[in-house]
Amino acid sequence: MGWPRTWTTKDGRTRYQAVYRDAKGNEQTAGVFDSEDKAKKAWERQEALVALGRAVDVRRGRKKFKAYVLNDWFPNHRLELSSRESYHYTLHALVLPEFGKMRMMDIMPSDVREWITRMESESVPVHSIRKAKVVIDAIFKTALNELVVGLHPGHGVEPPVAALKTKLIVTPEQFDAVYLALDNEMYRLLVETDIETGLRWGELTELRPRDINLASGMLTVSRAVVQLNPKIHPEGKRFYVKAYPKDRKHRTLKLPEHLVKKIEQYVTAHEIGPDDLLFHFVPLPRKVGLLPADLPDPETLGWTEPNASGHTYRHGTPSAYSKGRCRCQRCRDAVTAYRNQRRAEGKDRAAKGRPVDTDGHISSDWFRANIWYKAIERSGIGLHVTPHGMRHAHASWLLAGGADIQVVKARLGHGSIITTQGYLHTLPHADETALKALDAIRGARTAAPTVASGETIMVSAQEWAAMQEAQQKLADMKKLFT
Repeated sequence: MGWPRTWTTKDGRTRYQAVYRDAKGNEQTAGVFDSEDKAKKAWERQEALVALGRAVDVRRGRKKFKAYVLNDWFPNHRLELSSRESYHYTLHALVLPEFGKMRMMDIMPSDVREWITRMESESVPVHSIRKAKVVIDAIFKTALNELVVGLHPGHGVEPPVAALKTKLIVTPEQFDAVYLALDNEMYRLLVETDIETGLRWGELTELRPRDINLASGMLTVSRAVVQLNPKIHPEGKRFYVKAYPKDRKHRTLKLPEHLVKKIEQYVTAHEIGPDDLLFHFVPLPRKVGLLPADLPDPETLGWTEPNASGHTYRHGTPSAYSKGRCRCQRCRDAVTAYRNQRRAEGKDRAAKGRPVDTDGHISSDWFRANIWYKAIERSGIGLHVTPHGMRHAHASWLLAGGADIQVVKARLGHGSIITTQGYLHTLPHADETALKALDAIRGARTAAPTVASGETIMVSAQEWAAMQEAQQKLADMKKLFT
């Protein structure tokens, strides 16, 4: 049986604290109220929950959301390191600014609903909103189980729906064009291995010769590397090797014979040990600025626009670039020539550039910016596709070629057959079979212009032949009367 504990405040008001005993017989409080009746309802509600084994810990429920998340929940929540990094960013960018100062027990479904609506109005990307909703749901699922709160404020609150975009799949011809545009032996082999295996980037860049049985051509995927913020890494590093791939299952897949031979030759030629990385980071040589054969005479180029101080400078001079802030090609060439000359005379050293933080693994961001996108530009395929697109292409090509969908699922390490089904009919010519089926029923059609308007209409081949025969008969009749 609960009871009220009363006292009088400095301003003369009487306050009532609702007191009850938990399942262990310890004295607990259900809050402070301005009337005895409200206090009675509060302790009765808590006693009913005690009887059901669901008494909320009001003391913990009064904790601020930020304190509970950062001190209790996040440090002890089981997550993959890559997911922990993602949760960290989402928490500090979207979740804590909204709920951080609120008490856990005060957060209601209406608060979560208003938060989502506000993010939509502020044009926060849909995928970011959905990710934030996943985080808030995970927090309150734990809080509800631990009796910190009596309800889950995320239940029944739906995030905005994200449209499913059509996958852009490179054709074999487009891939060949990009492959030929790569000017580095190792990166060519990396990309070819990618398209022939469909490995994830972390699986591909963690490959070592011991993972490939050259005699049987079988590749074993048993590890993956993830790139992390050093603050998340257990040892403060950039790359972390997991002892299992994404789906936590080792898998094997067969390599084509030509690829096995290329890998064997590459390993032998470069003396790569069994435990060495097959593909390792190699910094690109810094290129000397390229210039046209003859630079124009600055006296013939005119003047720049006045700068903030009102001064103008001749185009084609280093001063126009540095002081005049002109970025035309003539001024850029003048600065390049000036820097090349000073380096040749030993007066300056070439800038080292920003160092790449790596232990030998190839960063996906670095590869995209410095190798992959430049090769796509040189290839001229006119398609924006990421290196991960090679995995998509591998799955699509296999299915389009008639491979069994269960085999493709196992080869790519998909957890669900539904994921694999998403690659069916993704190539540009995938609908041709449907059109052929339509032609088989309706018959072939030919475009023919109407006499009156010149608009294009579709008729069957038989109809087109009949129309031409009728026109010929009309022409023969006209000859009889002329």
